[in-house]
Amino acid sequence: MNKYELLCIFEATTEEEKRNQLLDKFKGIIEVDGEVENVDEWGLRKLAYEINKEKEGYYVLVNFTTNPDTPKELDRNLKIADEVIRHMITRIEE
Repeated sequence: MNKYELLCIFEATTEEEKRNQLLDKFKGIIEVDGEVENVDEWGLRKLAYEINKEKEGYYVLVNFTTNPDTPKELDRNLKIADEVIRHMITRIEE
């Protein structure tokens, strides 16, 4: 089991209910073979540069532990979700 960190940016116009549904879906993917340790919602922040003509985004940081195959599936689902502007999954070295 490895430790990972997911930072994803949702469109600023995404409703809270829809955002929570997506987060629950992503947490469900992680919890199949791992454990979500922490979910830190940073809220609305200004982007460093425009992405798809968006100037703001809703940032969410998720720390989790899982096997090495899960991030691939999580990445695939994040790419499919239209509400996610950008995401990055990094492995935390211990």
